[in-house]
Amino acid sequence: MNKIISFGIPCYNSAEYMDHCVESILAGSGYADDVQVIIVDDGSTKDDTLAKAKQWEERYPDHVKAVHQENGGHGMAVLAGLENADGTYYKVVDSDDWIDSSALQELLATLRGFEEEGERVDLVITNYVYEHVEDNKQTTIDYLFALPKRRIMGWKDIGHFYIWQNLLMHSLCYRTDILRDGGIPMPAHTFYVDNIYAFVPLPRCKTLYDLDVDLYRHYSGRDDQSVNEEVMASRIDQQLRVTRIMMESYHLYRDVQPVQLRSYMVGYFTIMMAVCSIFTKISDHPDAEEELAKLWQDLHDYDRRMWRRCRLGIIGLSTNLPTKVGEKTTLGIYHIAQKLVKFN
Repeated sequence: MNKIISFGIPCYNSAEYMDHCVESILAGSGYADDVQVIIVDDGSTKDDTLAKAKQWEERYPDHVKAVHQENGGHGMAVLAGLENADGTYYKVVDSDDWIDSSALQELLATLRGFEEEGERVDLVITNYVYEHVEDNKQTTIDYLFALPKRRIMGWKDIGHFYIWQNLLMHSLCYRTDILRDGGIPMPAHTFYVDNIYAFVPLPRCKTLYDLDVDLYRHYSGRDDQSVNEEVMASRIDQQLRVTRIMMESYHLYRDVQPVQLRSYMVGYFTIMMAVCSIFTKISDHPDAEEELAKLWQDLHDYDRRMWRRCRLGIIGLSTNLPTKVGEKTTLGIYHIAQKLVKFN
């Protein structure tokens, strides 16, 4: 049977928790014949991730592919899953996260309906839920007011996105050909590439649909996660690398024609520059300040209008305050926002 959707699961030393992720998709779909799971072992060294992936493939050969590659990082694992995908749609699920079964049933019914009716929808958007380890609470990110619900639309139909409503990888289900046509500039051995995945393909999408169900459950709060504050500060070089790739992907005011999409992407990129500015202040990386200054200068030279929007707007000014007092103020604003939105 043709596959309606392929789920790519990047795995690196994931044996402890990957079964929950895989089972949530297979059982949640009712072991549907048109659902595919691609488990990508990214060169795991400390556990039996690859052996587990092969066991899943042996148990469900019509549903599961086990793929092994030399360690290349999260982005390379995402691309390996995409290369092996047979589905009309492709969705990435990290190995420590999982999918809600009832929401998955609604997603599958919607995608099958598009196929039966001959409707081409390039991007399907769903909500995601932060499952917080430290207090056992949940934070749901939806797109209330930003997106019309349950109807096919174009970018001209979208509204204003609040700062916490970015379309992250957790919320995105692309048509597979959208991702393959034009590619995704993922660097190897780099964290935070999910921002590239959630940014670069957007202008290729002509039609979208907000299903408005809480599909993706993101396990948040473990000390070793890439979005942990100390970990992010230690990897500021990778955050800067990802942001530079996003910057060089488009001259947004020239290349992105739907005004509404351009406004959203400008806002997203502004947040990325703010994150770089904040974590440079936290980082003890010796070259962090110099590399941030170079990124700001390169943005100025690459796209003056984007530089003005990012650096001289409220977010840019508030995350680049001068002097030690200004630095403390910037970090205070960040920590207040972190507590309110609970984004990591």
